[in-house]
Amino acid sequence: MVFHVVNPKLRDELADQLCEAVLSLQNLEEWYQFFEDVCTIGEMRALAQRLEVARMLDAGHTYDEIVARTGASTATISRVKRCLHYGADGYKLVLERLKTKRGERDR
Repeated sequence: MVFHVVNPKLRDELADQLCEAVLSLQNLEEWYQFFEDVCTIGEMRALAQRLEVARMLDAGHTYDEIVARTGASTATISRVKRCLHYGADGYKLVLERLKTKRGERDR
């Protein structure tokens, strides 16, 4: 596996602290507790929407299908698509892990 070097514009002591905080969460309930305090409902929904856009793009869905399912703008879809192809591979990493987890759950 190839590891991406973190963008130095993103990484600092406060961002590291946030990442450590997220990594300390042990289940969905704790995730919701933390993110309800940290994010607005709109921010949480935007993050969830982007992940679904990435999942649908990865699965080969068209922009029209993605707009209909998620309500995302074509600008958001284009940005997510650019990240999927030229980004830090964060979406790819998470999507592969979600596929694996779903596969295990479906057995």
